[in-house]
Amino acid sequence: MNAPLIVGISGATGAIYGIEALRALKELGLPSILVISEMGQRTITIETGCTMDEVRALASETFSNKDLAATVSSGSFPTAGMMIAPCSIKTLSGIAHSFSYNLMIRAADVTLKEKRPLVLMVRETPLHKGHLELMAKAADLGAVIHPPVPAFYNNPQSITDIVRQSVGRALDHLGVEHDLIERWKGA
Repeated sequence: MNAPLIVGISGATGAIYGIEALRALKELGLPSILVISEMGQRTITIETGCTMDEVRALASETFSNKDLAATVSSGSFPTAGMMIAPCSIKTLSGIAHSFSYNLMIRAADVTLKEKRPLVLMVRETPLHKGHLELMAKAADLGAVIHPPVPAFYNNPQSITDIVRQSVGRALDHLGVEHDLIERWKGA
């Protein structure tokens, strides 16, 4: 069996990115572990119309963000990496400073220390210097900073097309083979 991919959903706007990542992993038959912050849960309710049960059902396993004794809090538990989609500035700050006060940040810290891929879909705009410094610090530690910036060369027809493009590119950085997106073929 493949090692699971951890998907974190923090409280920034854009919960649809995490949900779409879970949906894609499930469609690909790949195991996933879900960790959602309290604000992530509120954002899902506000933005998507999905119930928490529907979102949890997309994952192979779910842990409370308060459960610092969960399997993913240890480097001895094998994972394929982690993505946080969306990644709030608060979560980014915790990761950049190795301040593991919840499971999502602890799992990200473990992912980095074990040299596994960590993709952060940082969702904030505009950015001030402090935000940029946090991104640089996380990148220096090994994280891939992947803001969900839409591509338009594929002529998206819906929000789902735009979301899938960003999620597909994030999954590329995690080594997941998929056909979610139209690849650039040149002009």
